[in-house]
Amino acid sequence: MNPRNPSTTQQIVERCVALILLLVVSPLLLLISIAVFIESGRPVFFKQTRVGRYGQPFRLWKFRTMRTDVSGPAITLKGDSRTTQVGRFLRKYKLDELPQLWNVVRAGMNFVGPRPEVPKFVDLTDPGWRSAMKVRPGITSPASIAYRNEESLLGGVADPVRYYIETVVPSKLAIDLAYLENRSFLTDFGVIAKTFRCAFSPRGSENYRHR
Repeated sequence: MNPRNPSTTQQIVERCVALILLLVVSPLLLLISIAVFIESGRPVFFKQTRVGRYGQPFRLWKFRTMRTDVSGPAITLKGDSRTTQVGRFLRKYKLDELPQLWNVVRAGMNFVGPRPEVPKFVDLTDPGWRSAMKVRPGITSPASIAYRNEESLLGGVADPVRYYIETVVPSKLAIDLAYLENRSFLTDFGVIAKTFRCAFSPRGSENYRHR
């Protein structure tokens, strides 16, 4: 497999656009930060190690949506008691992902690309993973769209962690690899547009089909 990387020009454009977007949405970022702090204190941001391009770990940023006084699995289920009220709203409309614009500015991520996983869910010996990691991970991807209601899906199975590892992760990887085979600026734009539509119309999981 030979996933297509965005050109250097496109990457520069994405970094500039991400910086502009950060400035534009800064009032919203401030409001969200205040809401998170008022409800559950510090920290406002959630930082987590994810696997990036060429298998290199990097720090991914989100708004914190869970309580800090409890622990649990690395995946989140619908109705998870660890999720705060503000967090549920942020997760529903994907607003918790906005700080990842900073990851794009720093060139650790693109707008579109395979979603970065935590190290425990990545098999660096698998050819599929190695192929997917030839490109920078993204804020969104075709797999993210297909599994946008992942929390509800996992909440309906007996062993969510096992199901995630054995079913969801391989399915996401296959979807993203198929997409990368025919990647272009226009297809990336299409994924971004559909991501916005899905954010304001959160429904069940659906299969992504590239046309």
